[in-house]
Order: sequence, then structure tokens, then C-alpha cells
Amino acid sequence: MKYRITHSTLYDYSQSVGLCQNEARLQPRNFWRQEAHSSHFEIMPSPTDYYERTDFFGNRVAYFSVQKPHTTLLVTVVSEVSLFPKQNNLDLFNAVTWEQVQQILQGNVLINSQSQSFDNQSQGQSQTQSQSSEYVLELFDARQYVLDSPMVSVSAELAEYARASFLPHRALVEVVHDLMSRIYKDFTYDPTFTTIATPLSDVLQFRRGVCQDFAHLAIGCLRAYGIAARYVSGYVETLPEPGKARLVGADASHAWFSVYVPVIGWMDFDPTNNKVPHDQHITLAWGRDFSDVTPLKGIAFGGGQHTLSVSVDVLRLT
Repeated sequence: MKYRITHSTLYDYSQSVGLCQNEARLQPRNFWRQEAHSSHFEIMPSPTDYYERTDFFGNRVAYFSVQKPHTTLLVTVVSEVSLFPKQNNLDLFNAVTWEQVQQILQGNVLINSQSQSFDNQSQGQSQTQSQSSEYVLELFDARQYVLDSPMVSVSAELAEYARASFLPHRALVEVVHDLMSRIYKDFTYDPTFTTIATPLSDVLQFRRGVCQDFAHLAIGCLRAYGIAARYVSGYVETLPEPGKARLVGADASHAWFSVYVPVIGWMDFDPTNNKVPHDQHITLAWGRDFSDVTPLKGIAFGGGQHTLSVSVDVLRLT
């Protein structure tokens, strides 16, 4: 599938802004499931400074500053991407239990990336020589996503909610599927209930939130059991009802989570829609939680009060 995404953010200030500096993570990533063909910014007023870099997590970051008085700031990013759905090895999924993955991430068990077998290090059956350097680096990278992060801290309440999914000797992917489905059924999507600053404990207590909250909730539950999980920001294509015209700009920014499965790599799950992302989810960035992948943030000198409006259009080209 090939898509064109147009993401526009408009700031309207009550007073003039003399200077603003901004960072944007609004350009799609390249990885095995996705290829970004093009991506460009249209910024009004025109920025004085602009450059791009790659952050610690490999996300594309654009920095820009506007150093002239302005009362509105319009940031539009137009990107074209292709998605390449991939069939995964279901037999391997069924073989890898969450306890085994937990032990691997703790460094107590090694997995042979070639034979896909598990060996207990304490029994002296190390398979270090047969592991590829790529797998070892991937494993080290995954371990950081077991730790607490600024917006997701493990708690007894999160562990208790997740307990029903973590049955003994259950395949990790089955655990995550079950957890995703439970969040979808137990929680109500309510864009009026939470803000960026709403604690995860409130989301869990009142069973309400939005995609960001549900992704954080799942991540916290998985980390409570020593499983590596990361936050993914992006877009999801929304299709009109039969017989109705497609509404331009009605698509939205979205968030979901990803779980590390040894040898296979990272698998995405969308608890807001209770589905595994396939050919309608476009990835912008990933990190430990939302704070690592904020789409657009910055500082403005002056401006008084302001209003913010965001429009996202995800158009399927082929």
C-alpha cells in the first residue's frame, strides 16, 4: 500500500510572537515494514533556521526557528510512504513463552538466533558464538524498554491488571494479544477525560482515555513482568462508511505499542482498535513513551494565549 500523508498544525496567538524554536518528529521512518519515499515541511512564516537530525532512537527530527514577529504559525508536512505487510513465523510465536523472554531480557538465558532454540546459561550451554552480532545489538537495545520511563512507571496496580493475561507458560504473543483485547473491552475511548499530563494511575482507575493512554497502559503492564515494550506514534487510515464520501483531514495522529520477541524482532499491537497493525498503520517514531516522540514541541517568546488546531489527511494512493 502507498499513502500520502498531509499533517497540518496551526497555532493562532492573541499577541505577537517575536521568536519561536521548535522540534518536529513528523517524518515517517524507514524500516522493514515501511519505506518513506519523500517528506517535506512547509512552514509559514518561513523559518530563519532549519536542519534535520536523527535522535537516539533513530527517529527523524527537524529543528526550525522563526525569528520574525508573527501571530500565526502553520507547520505542514507532506509525506509519501509504502507499507509492506509481512507474514510472521507463527510456529516460533507459539514456542516462545513470556517466561523465556523475561529470562532472556534479564541476561539469564541465551537464544540461538540460527537454531531458534533456548539454552540455560547456568547449565553451561551457552550459544554465544552462534548468535549474530545483529541479534546481540538488538537484544541490548530491547533491554532499555524494560525500564521505567518518564511517563510509564511500573506499579503493583499495573501488574495486578496484567496478571490475568500472564498465564504460566503462555506464549508471549498470546499474552500480548489477550492484554490488547482486554484493554479494548475494559476501557472507554474518551478524548475529554485525559490530557498529556494525566497520570496512568487515573487511566487505570477510571478506565477511560485515548490511544496514547492505552499504549502507555499496555507498556506499563508488560514492563511489570519484565517484557520490553515501546511506544509508537504515527497514523492510521480511516475508511468512510459505505456510500459516504471520504472526509479530507478527518484522519488523526495515532499511537500504539510494540513488543520485543527474540529472533523475530518487534511486533506492533493497537489496543485502541484491538488489532495488529498491518497495512493501515503508518509509523512516524518510536521511543520509551510519548515524551520521546512528541510530534511537535517548542518554545515561543510572547504570544499571550493561543489556540491549536491539527488536521491530518491519510490518502491511499495504491
